[in-house]
Amino acid sequence: MLSSKPSKQRKLRALLAVKSPSKLMAAHLSKELREKYGRRSVPVRVGDTVKVLRGEYRGITAKVIRVDRRRQFVYLENVTRKKADGTNVNVPVHVSNVMLVSLDLGDEYRRKLLEEGRDALRAWKGEEG
Repeated sequence: MLSSKPSKQRKLRALLAVKSPSKLMAAHLSKELREKYGRRSVPVRVGDTVKVLRGEYRGITAKVIRVDRRRQFVYLENVTRKKADGTNVNVPVHVSNVMLVSLDLGDEYRRKLLEEGRDALRAWKGEEG
């Protein structure tokens, strides 16, 4: 982004959310995962386990049950609020306020991307296996 005007920043973020929403849905990896995969961040998916870093629910580690790409929120297990009528609703947490603790590698495509990324980094650094 080139402009420092807030209105243009908002507009470009909105356009990016439409063109490639997964880029905005990336969360930082924990130190262990960062060393293992050689990456700083990965897009959040349903089934991943995250730790909330900021806000009212700071410190809670929970599984992702829903991802809202348009608003860039994730919904977590047992992170709920009681409504006035007594029902519980899931509280949205912005993706920038969470850190990935463990990844759901059930998807072969995602596993392959992470493994290739690690191997490519090792080859670039000149390390073996």
